[in-house]
Amino acid sequence: TSTYQHSLHRSVFTQFCLIPVLCALHITHHTMVALQLSPDFGYVVLVVAGTWVLNLWQMLKVGGARKTLGVPYPIMFSEDKPLFNCYQRAHQNTLENIPHFLAILLLSGLYFPKYAAGAGLVWLVGRVVYSLGYYTGEPKNRLYGFFISKPCAELPLAVMTVLTAGNIVGWW
Repeated sequence: TSTYQHSLHRSVFTQFCLIPVLCALHITHHTMVALQLSPDFGYVVLVVAGTWVLNLWQMLKVGGARKTLGVPYPIMFSEDKPLFNCYQRAHQNTLENIPHFLAILLLSGLYFPKYAAGAGLVWLVGRVVYSLGYYTGEPKNRLYGFFISKPCAELPLAVMTVLTAGNIVGWW
């Protein structure tokens, strides 16, 4: 919008605004933020790409189990094929964890790119171990991968994310 339109909108809005605080909140300032990333942040980006590969691999494994075990689309879980459910659940659980994993990976990677990428790689390995354990048909076998991905990868990433926040706000 033009400066004239913006000032006209502001004057019309403030003329009819009965609560001054709301008028003050309506006026916004746009600030450009520049973010300089370490070249080491590229390792973090590679882990993000690895997460895509993990998802693709699990998706193919579910499709293969579906075909081998005769579970037609669109059935998500089988009443009589518990092995299929193990394949499906391993993939679904990874999909449930990817959003917060990527958030803490990317945020912690701003200040600690090599450590974050290393923890992210551990997470990827943990998810593969988790899946392979589940694919045995014995759900308790997934726990080895769980203990790799949660305390050995997500916990350090969460700590680094908090440290990153503290650095940004100037706590230390």
